[in-house]
Amino acid sequence: MKPSTRQPAGYFFDDYAIGQTFAHAVPRTITSGDSALYQALIGARNPLHCSEPFAQSLGYPSVPVDDLLVFHIAFGKTVPDISYNAVANLGYADCRFIKPVFIGDTLHATTKIIGLKANSNGKTGVVYVRSDCFNQRDELVLTWARWVMVHRQADASLPPASLLRNTSTGLPVEASPLPIFDEFVAPAQLESAIQFQFSTADSGVVERATGGTLFFDDVALDQPIKHPAGMTIDETDHTLATKLYQNTARVHFDSHHMENSRFGRRLIYGGQIISICRSLAFDGLENALTVAAINGGSHTNPTFAGDTLYAVSTPRMKWPLNANVGALRLQLDGYKNCDPNLAEFVNVSADQKVLSLDLTVLMPRRSYST
Repeated sequence: MKPSTRQPAGYFFDDYAIGQTFAHAVPRTITSGDSALYQALIGARNPLHCSEPFAQSLGYPSVPVDDLLVFHIAFGKTVPDISYNAVANLGYADCRFIKPVFIGDTLHATTKIIGLKANSNGKTGVVYVRSDCFNQRDELVLTWARWVMVHRQADASLPPASLLRNTSTGLPVEASPLPIFDEFVAPAQLESAIQFQFSTADSGVVERATGGTLFFDDVALDQPIKHPAGMTIDETDHTLATKLYQNTARVHFDSHHMENSRFGRRLIYGGQIISICRSLAFDGLENALTVAAINGGSHTNPTFAGDTLYAVSTPRMKWPLNANVGALRLQLDGYKNCDPNLAEFVNVSADQKVLSLDLTVLMPRRSYST
């Protein structure tokens, strides 16, 4: 695959074709400083990423990098070629964390265009992509699909959306076949994700490290867990986060550019919303130690600096993977400026829900205690 030759102003919707591939520039070596800053920005307390002795007790050679930090760094690699001129990132599917990443690993990413759909307003279109992230040994560590709304070029000579044709298929872009994703990542696809995890420690070791008493065996399905804490996002945190991830999308990175948008200000990067909600979910799901998959999800409303986030997790399915660990499928919902633990939450408005995420986490089983 040849490296992409990015246009200085970034790509617009009209520049893409189904089957087009990008080898994104600037590989990134992850440092302990990256991990520490990430934990500070989202308030993460997962001991798997904080304590080397605990990580080693679970069979890891050293502390693994937080799954979502890996995702954000890989995502940031794709931004200059895919979403530099985005209106908003719309959703995710089939995101699988295949191999753990450690401090000192170097990540690089590739992306393939798998679907295109012009919007009827003639000003934007939705680009569907599949991105893959590799380490320095060219081992696949992460793969995901996403769809993003991208501006069309501001050029009156462009054909209307109904006449725009895909260079790969010759079909009108809005008639191009769009990808279909499985409902969730099947348990069999998670086997590689437990290569190191939970191989030696007993549940007593886990409980002492996490402070959590809820194990895989104890989880009740379809019973919402309303996590108690909220977290307010400010401009400084968001600016540092986008710089950490090297996410240069103008909608998140450039306040001056966004002054003339319909929002009049920057949008908080959706991945940061995911990370904060995952961090808030620690209280109540302390033993959900790793993310194995993001089955699907969407950012349902924009979030801005000054908003306070809250999270609710609802277990939907669970499967034992081996004697030590089980997979738990969760619906993680994020809300802004409305505490789900208060009585008035029953009247929460639709525009206060900012995240709907279907993910699978791995949890130790109580049944393997000594």
